[in-house]
This record gives sequence, structure tokens and C-alpha cells, in this order.
Amino acid sequence: MSVDQRAFEEVMARAGFDSRDPHAVRARVEALEVLLERSITVPGISYKIGLDAVLGFVPVVGDIIAGLMSAYIIWEARNLGMSRWHLARMAGNTLLDTAIGFVPLLGDAMDVLFRSNTRNLRIIKKHLDRHHPKTAVVEGTITRRAR
Repeated sequence: MSVDQRAFEEVMARAGFDSRDPHAVRARVEALEVLLERSITVPGISYKIGLDAVLGFVPVVGDIIAGLMSAYIIWEARNLGMSRWHLARMAGNTLLDTAIGFVPLLGDAMDVLFRSNTRNLRIIKKHLDRHHPKTAVVEGTITRRAR
């Protein structure tokens, strides 16, 4: 079975998943990072954790699911044309987080303290700010517009 690449890209673009649009990539990656790293506030201490930490409490399967969700961020970075060095750094962050996540208690603490997806988002933002400055956003407003 073969998939027509152009038809696939058109369907994805209509659905809002145009992988090549830096604005869309930035929005998707930022949303996934918030979901995985800071979507839940711990009552009493007001510390934010995310789905990555919650999934870490489910032995093996939770860490695999969180690792796959983190791998999606790397896939998006690859679609942006980021260098192999940056992709390797991002993969290292994700692999470290996922591998240590398999260790009981230590993995749960690592998910809360070592935010690999936040680190990966920072790498992507630096790339976008340098190579696609039109995507720069400051507190919800676009700082530069395409001419």
C-alpha cells in the first residue's frame, strides 16, 4: 500500500498539522511541552508537574508512552530541518529521561526534576528564533510579521 505524499500533506494541512509551517510547529511543540511538563498543579505547594510525571507512576508502560510523546517533539524538530547535533542532543535528553524513568522512585523524581521536554523546547525555540524569526512570540503577540 502506497500513500500519495502530496495528498497526505494536503489533508494534514487542512487539519492544522502542516509539518513544514514553523508557526504551526512552534504552537504544537509548545502545547505538548505544557501537557507533558506543567499541566497539573500539585495542591498545597503550587508546583507544576505534567503528564510525563503522572505516567511515570504506571510501571514500564507509562514510561514508554511518555517517551513516545517526547519523541514526537524530536520528529517535529526533524521536520524543521534542524541539525543532526541538535536532534542528537534532544534524543539524549529524551533517552535519559525515559531510561531513568524505568527505575522505581528515582525515575519518578527524575520526571519531576529533569524536564527533558522543556529542554528540547528551548533547543527548538533557539532554532526557530534564528532561522524563522517571524515565529517569535512574546506573551501571546507576534513580535515580527512577514513582509
